[in-house]
Amino acid sequence: MAAPVTVLSAVRGAGEADLVVALGGPGAGTVVTRRCGDLTELLAAAAAGAGAVAVVSGDLPGLDREAVARLHGSGVRVVALADAVPADRLRALGADVVLDGARLDADAVVAAVQQAAGTPGAPGAGPDAAPEEGAPATALGAAGDADAAEAEASGRVQPGRVVVVWGPVGAPGRTTTALELAHELAGVAAARGRRRSARGRRAGEAGEEPPADPRPVLLVDADTYGSSLAARLGLLDDAPGLAAVARAAGQGTLDLATLARHAPVLARGLRVLTGLTRAARWPEVPASALEVVLERARELAAWTVVDTGAVLEADELLMYDTQAPQRNAATLAALAAADDVVVVGAGDPVGVQRLVRGLEELREAPVPVPRPTAVVVNRVRAAAVGPRPEAAVRAALERYAGVGDLVVVPDDPAGCDGALLAGRSLAEHAPASPARLAFAGLADRLRAPAPV
Repeated sequence: MAAPVTVLSAVRGAGEADLVVALGGPGAGTVVTRRCGDLTELLAAAAAGAGAVAVVSGDLPGLDREAVARLHGSGVRVVALADAVPADRLRALGADVVLDGARLDADAVVAAVQQAAGTPGAPGAGPDAAPEEGAPATALGAAGDADAAEAEASGRVQPGRVVVVWGPVGAPGRTTTALELAHELAGVAAARGRRRSARGRRAGEAGEEPPADPRPVLLVDADTYGSSLAARLGLLDDAPGLAAVARAAGQGTLDLATLARHAPVLARGLRVLTGLTRAARWPEVPASALEVVLERARELAAWTVVDTGAVLEADELLMYDTQAPQRNAATLAALAAADDVVVVGAGDPVGVQRLVRGLEELREAPVPVPRPTAVVVNRVRAAAVGPRPEAAVRAALERYAGVGDLVVVPDDPAGCDGALLAGRSLAEHAPASPARLAFAGLADRLRAPAPV
């Protein structure tokens, strides 16, 4: 005879006692091992391994996506009762099974607990957690946003790509690379149709290629140590930006309209989601929330370029014997969700050494990270590495890191300083800059189809 499913109950209201009796009744196949009065007690019981399934009220104070992620991290499935909270919001929080609290009975709860205990796959991927086939993943919920409305109305199912720009410490140019790459991708997307038709006429290709994706490019500042995109672009740094959309994602209320509202248009075809105003606010961007933000970004934008911090360590497991916030969770979550990873290093002896070590650290990161799509060496100049600087940098990285295919960005202090002073990108301020041409080549590389 199979052992009964152990249940943690965190149900509010007068029906809690009847529900506990039904879950512990003869033949139910379930047993309540802990009746929790609040979320803190529920998380403690889950961490202690006191139950396999948690039955929670949707309006339990403090219940958010991070709490559900902690329950999943303790190996506990979640059955949420949508009595006072919309069921879609509970699904957005990651609940495995959601029941309508207004029409449920004891037998339905018992069946839901057994279903959650036997649901295959990863936490949060239960059959009731997914939307119905053919239904849109999110509703706009508000009018007046042209980009979001166009993306929704077009009915596209192809998600946008996420490009994460990472590099070791030492100011190698992560923010500059992310900004220039986003501008180039936005410009390339706007002109793609004209170039494709011209190539087709020259090559005599038969048929018509698909039209360009009209969705914008989204630039995200996810550097929780020193976000600088707002200052780099001359924007007000008191806007909520990433913190606001992460908070909405944690509460299960993030939709396309909310994301678009907090990501203003920077240039034609380009939106920007600014970062944290102070580094001390890093706990406001947990990994569970950023994952949802990037999922919504795939719906809103054809390309999402993410600027991240440099540190990859997850030392919390060594420093604490309980669940603790992760200082580098945003960077690790972005790398884990990336379709393309661009690694940036500085073009001087110290920067090359850090880049070699950084590539090794990236391979040993505590989360699975895709193989870098491109390695960029920034500010390559003869004054720092000697004659023929590009050849010297290529030889050093091929010898010590096994990387021979590089994107080399020449040093252009006049162009970069002028763009910084103007709060613009090189594509806007100095389109003929050799550094800008190198970033344009990087964008072309990312847009090229991957080899089979």
